[in-house]
Amino acid sequence: EMAVIGFYALGDSATSSWTNLFGQPFPEHAAGNTDIVDEIAAGWYAIDEAGNLLTRSRTGWQLPEGWDSVLATAEQYELGTEMVVHEVNWDGMLDKLLADEAAVAQMVHQITLEAVQYYSGVNLDLEGLGLNAAADQLMQIQGNFTKMATLLAESLHDEGLGLTLTLHAPNSAYKGYDYKALGQVADRIIIMAYDYGPKPEPTTSVVQAVEQALQHVAPEKLVLGISLPSENPASILTKVGIAKRYRLQGIALWRLGLVQEEVWQALRTTIK
Repeated sequence: EMAVIGFYALGDSATSSWTNLFGQPFPEHAAGNTDIVDEIAAGWYAIDEAGNLLTRSRTGWQLPEGWDSVLATAEQYELGTEMVVHEVNWDGMLDKLLADEAAVAQMVHQITLEAVQYYSGVNLDLEGLGLNAAADQLMQIQGNFTKMATLLAESLHDEGLGLTLTLHAPNSAYKGYDYKALGQVADRIIIMAYDYGPKPEPTTSVVQAVEQALQHVAPEKLVLGISLPSENPASILTKVGIAKRYRLQGIALWRLGLVQEEVWQALRTTIK
């Protein structure tokens, strides 16, 4: 048995996170697939270069209408909720943000303020750091990210909330994340062990990502990220098997709304 996190993000009528999870069209609900999912990661927030929290992003992440109903219904089915803050390092935007102490302070303050009102924790998903960076640059990028994560974790812990970091896999092209330092700072890390090219994601690459992460982070702090568009029911079982074999805390599914019925049934055979 393991923890299952479902990313809950804005879809459409065909890929509705709500319907996929609760088995009914919004706002109706039933137990649906809540027997499999333990927690939702609400992909509704972004951040700007000055550290301001945004409820609408350049990449389509936004706070949906009826978002408070999602949180209330999740609570009814005893599902945890974390707010996801997502941003991509387009034009070096995150590099600039993380190097600016005032912007980082603003970011930490605004995220904590929102989280403490509505959520049980924060899931920080800042992507694209460290691509093609020289060695000295890379040290700086990693250091800035770790410093920010440390400040955010301290701020959240003061309020009794947790911090999850969703990170590129250590064997990805993005090297801007110091797994060893971050493993000590965060409550858990989701490894995005996907986007390797072939589909389903190659087992050897996923195993390598997990083994490299385990060199620096305790297994009970690690969660294996699975990208549903890359997988089928059989390959999902293989990925869950990897998480089990290495005794990870669990898996994270990108995303609710994309989980086919056959995949739910496959998960039922292995998780509960």
